[in-house]
Amino acid sequence: MDASSVSPSMASVPTSRLLPIRTPRSAPAEWTTTDDSSAATEEPVTPTARLMEAIYIVVTIGLGSPVNLPVFSAGVAAELARYARFRSIQVTDGSKDGNNPRWARTAVNVEDHMIVPTLDPAAVEADPDRAVEDYVASVYTLPMDRSRPLWEFHFLDYPTSEAASTVVFRVHHSLSDGMSLITMLLASARSAADPTRLPAMPDQPARTGAIYAPRHRESASAGALAAFIAWIWPYLVLAWNTMVDVSFFAATTVFLRDPCTPFRRAEGDVTFNPRRRFVHRSLSLDDVKFVKNAMNCTVNDVLVGATSAALSRYYFRKSGGSNTYRTWLRSVLLVNTRPTASLQTYANMIESGRSNDVAWGNQLGYILLPFHLAMHDDPLAYVRKAKMIVDRKKSSLEAIFTCKTSEVVVKMFGLKAGAFIFRRMFSNTTISFSNLVGPTEKIELCGHPVVFIAPSVYGVPQALIVHYQSYNNTIKIVLSVDEEIFPDYSQLLDDFVVSFGLIKDVASRLSESIKKE
Repeated sequence: MDASSVSPSMASVPTSRLLPIRTPRSAPAEWTTTDDSSAATEEPVTPTARLMEAIYIVVTIGLGSPVNLPVFSAGVAAELARYARFRSIQVTDGSKDGNNPRWARTAVNVEDHMIVPTLDPAAVEADPDRAVEDYVASVYTLPMDRSRPLWEFHFLDYPTSEAASTVVFRVHHSLSDGMSLITMLLASARSAADPTRLPAMPDQPARTGAIYAPRHRESASAGALAAFIAWIWPYLVLAWNTMVDVSFFAATTVFLRDPCTPFRRAEGDVTFNPRRRFVHRSLSLDDVKFVKNAMNCTVNDVLVGATSAALSRYYFRKSGGSNTYRTWLRSVLLVNTRPTASLQTYANMIESGRSNDVAWGNQLGYILLPFHLAMHDDPLAYVRKAKMIVDRKKSSLEAIFTCKTSEVVVKMFGLKAGAFIFRRMFSNTTISFSNLVGPTEKIELCGHPVVFIAPSVYGVPQALIVHYQSYNNTIKIVLSVDEEIFPDYSQLLDDFVVSFGLIKDVASRLSESIKKE
């Protein structure tokens, strides 16, 4: 199965329920960026990037001011000129049915990438939030010209309940993964408090390797044998967990399929619907950190636990199952395989003119993360369960294995074999899940204050994709949902907010009781 077969013809997709739009490609000025010194430079498209053929990243950015298109366009021209991927197109040598694609530099007319749609005035006046949501949902119907670099900005200069205007950044996933985009955003933005410097990023946890660095214990006083066992034990656990996880990954690509739940299509229904809704809601980052401290866990543990609670709440309401029933579903957790300290480091390298030294593109591994659906009397049980599962996954090389396997399969057996495994992994699981770290302070992007950042994707067969994005003192919950499977997607989003609220309330009572003791 070819990767391109994941996405049906856009001409066959009905769009009658979407907001009527016109999309003239216009900007008040033309900016052309070239790089004569490297015009002939070509790089091969990596196997991982080739597997992203049908997948696009959509980042909705709320601005705190109306759009000044000339200023924004000038900023884009100045900033994106530094990134080779955003000045390149894919070309092939014509051999073996277009194999061996390469990135070739090209001139970029920024005007071609600036899209200013005109929304239905009546719809905007009646409900501007819904009008913007409808437009973002319709972005997939707008084809991208492959003779140009595959990125574009859509400007929605309409006030909503959260922002004075909205910018939608769409980019083909082969150009970048989420980590690269955040790095690019960080290097292209400026601190709102001090426009002369880059935005501040949170401290990253110390980690020498891409995924796993075993914690060596102090030598035991009992003797050399005990010290040796204490030293080798983490490696034995790592080897065992990796073997188990790899076995489950292989079984997933062959036959192991998640049970039928309200979160996926019925067994045997392989229809892929590209129509998606992108909706988001804000949580307080301070509240998330409060739960983290109360539970002695990580922010990611809290978010995984809150997701499990929200999915359970939605599941039992839709299915009508009893509170004693237990089931599970699996998420494809996307993991950045770069060293964790690279985000701020890369941004500083770009700022100093060393963007060619930055590891761009897709450096992603995949972890099959289980979510247990159950109704717990204690909401903190979801966080405890999440911590146990995530800690177990940290002691495994599953992400490294899946990353390298996809590359090896494409190189040895071709794109169709790699796309088959890639699609089976997503088709046999239920949701995708990711958590991205953003700036810890307010930023300005191309001269415009940023209110929120809400990234998501479309082009995968899963009906539900969950993203978390931190920015300043908030965390955005961003859902990408199949409208046919989730006609009540707003209620599902409410379940995330309510579930986290219950977890936070119980954590507050727990913290108070500890203080009294």
